[in-house]
Amino acid sequence: MQKRILIVDDEPAIRDMVAFALRKGDFEPVQAGDAREAQAAIADCIPDLILLDWMLPGTSGLDLARRWRREALTREVPIIMLTARGEENDRVGGLEAGVDDYVVKPFSARELLARIRAVMRRAREDEEDGSVSAGALRIDGAGHRVFARIGGAEQPVPIGPTEYRLLHFFMTHPERVYSRAQLLDHVWGGSVYVEERTIDVHIRRLRARRSCWARAMSRSTSSHPPAPEGASRRCRPPTRASSARRRQACQPQARSVAQARPAQGRPSAAPAARPAPKRHAESATVRIHGR
Repeated sequence: MQKRILIVDDEPAIRDMVAFALRKGDFEPVQAGDAREAQAAIADCIPDLILLDWMLPGTSGLDLARRWRREALTREVPIIMLTARGEENDRVGGLEAGVDDYVVKPFSARELLARIRAVMRRAREDEEDGSVSAGALRIDGAGHRVFARIGGAEQPVPIGPTEYRLLHFFMTHPERVYSRAQLLDHVWGGSVYVEERTIDVHIRRLRARRSCWARAMSRSTSSHPPAPEGASRRCRPPTRASSARRRQACQPQARSVAQARPAQGRPSAAPAARPAPKRHAESATVRIHGR
């Protein structure tokens, strides 16, 4: 669903230019030329964000911002001030009046869209902590941490801050295709100027992390498959502890068997020779004396 943005400016050319940029950024613009038209648009449908000009006919934009911050219907609606007054006192006065951001004219459409998304992202994070889950991955928005479910248990995944923002953006915007320029606007913001090829480096790192998660999950599922229900204990694969206990139990029995019987293949000791009978020796002596 498209976000509804109210443009309050007394110059039609600026309203048309901003509305065109909002449509390209997948937003729904609503235009108002003064405070009366702005109140009518809010009564019709509360917008998700208000772009407010300071110099308005009748009631100024600063007074409108103070009024909307007091009213219950518009108290939580983000407001971005669009004005040509760029002095420090003007900026401080606008922020103290309750606006969420301050953009000085002239401005580019890319910068304006980046600031709109940043303000809406902060407003969304105030409502929820940004936690999201997809498959085996879970992002803890409050702690800015990533967890992967490996082997039935969640394991923390080390990841850099930029890869974290990329992963969070992809998980919250599934089944969509984005160009490098769009990723720069969504993840880095319009105020940061980096090369578009920088995104390729972070995407490569994110894919490497994903490969590590996939290998770890495949190892955990293939190493010890669960036994089917109703299977007996002897059908389960033996563990290291059970094998060690079985070897210890068999060692005393093997020693007793070895002591009772000689080992196979070992030659046994020859029996002691019997002494010759004395009667043979006596007969031989008799014959010699007789001769």
